[in-house]
Amino acid sequence: MNTLRLFFSAFLLALGFGNFSCSQQTQDEGTNQTSASGTVAASYFAGDTARVKDGGVQMVSITTPKGKFNVWTKRFGNNPRIKLLLLNGGPGATHEYFECMESFLPQEGIEFIYYDQLGCGNSDNPKDTAMWSLPRYVEEVEQVRQALNLNKDNFYLLGHSWGGILAAEYALKYQQHLKGLVISNMMMSIPAYGKYAEQVLAPQMKPEVLREIRQIEARKDFQNPRYMELLMPNFYVEHILRLPLDRWPEPVNRSFAKMNQSLYVTMQGPSEFGVSGKLLHWDRTADLPKLTVPVLSIGGKHDTMDPEHMRMVADKVQNGTALICPNGSHMSFYDDQQTYMRGLIKFIKGVNKGEKEVAL
Repeated sequence: MNTLRLFFSAFLLALGFGNFSCSQQTQDEGTNQTSASGTVAASYFAGDTARVKDGGVQMVSITTPKGKFNVWTKRFGNNPRIKLLLLNGGPGATHEYFECMESFLPQEGIEFIYYDQLGCGNSDNPKDTAMWSLPRYVEEVEQVRQALNLNKDNFYLLGHSWGGILAAEYALKYQQHLKGLVISNMMMSIPAYGKYAEQVLAPQMKPEVLREIRQIEARKDFQNPRYMELLMPNFYVEHILRLPLDRWPEPVNRSFAKMNQSLYVTMQGPSEFGVSGKLLHWDRTADLPKLTVPVLSIGGKHDTMDPEHMRMVADKVQNGTALICPNGSHMSFYDDQQTYMRGLIKFIKGVNKGEKEVAL
């Protein structure tokens, strides 16, 4: 969640752009295979021949209490047995920071689907804070599922950060439609998350730095450039993405620069150390045993989220697997990329073969 509270669009312009592109020479056990040369089988990129090719983009019309809107989706690849829908964090970021998936999932035959939630990225933005509601977003995901023909035989859902809250909430209502669930870098209790930030992460800062941050927050002067000047080197590169700022991947910078601040502040609140928005009291820890679908819970040792809480999530659900990235932070799919991607791919393939708890 803290990942996506950024007031530094202007700052981004001064950053250099990193480039993460890794490839693996592996062979999928399903219908889509990778050759020795790394060339993806043609079937993976087979499109719908009944219509003009558009790169997999599909605008989905959704019905809301305030009328109809369109949300943007884009399918990458083709595998009837494995379809992974990605829920970005924030709330209010975009699908773009998931672009690193393109360097790993295609060669494994895993189809994945980008999706900008309402108010994000390429989707409509009603600019109405009444629309920023967790229950409404759950129904939005369900409408997207139906429009994309995702079902219990092929539908995997991955939610990162705020997307992890949305994914968990969706699964607790609609898990009958899921084949597998991935909760990435998100605790299942906002009160516990706030306590971890206050008692564990904040004290790791230099006392003088933390004191100045607290002073700015006490004045509610969140637009003060000094706020991000303090947070970027002392918090973000320690717990959000553990790379030098001039090496932050371009898709991350691009996504964060498009942040919908109205959506973020409404749900999360303006402070980096404590939630004050609509999610303030959200806690689904007690309901985790209700999840029967295979669940992968991903955390990072240096995450803003307590990695032990992420292990607990895997223990409490009925069929859980934990993946803790030893070098990772909140965006472990970049700063502990090989660990994250190996675990994610192994989980999806294991569930595809019928395993409920996958040994990583």
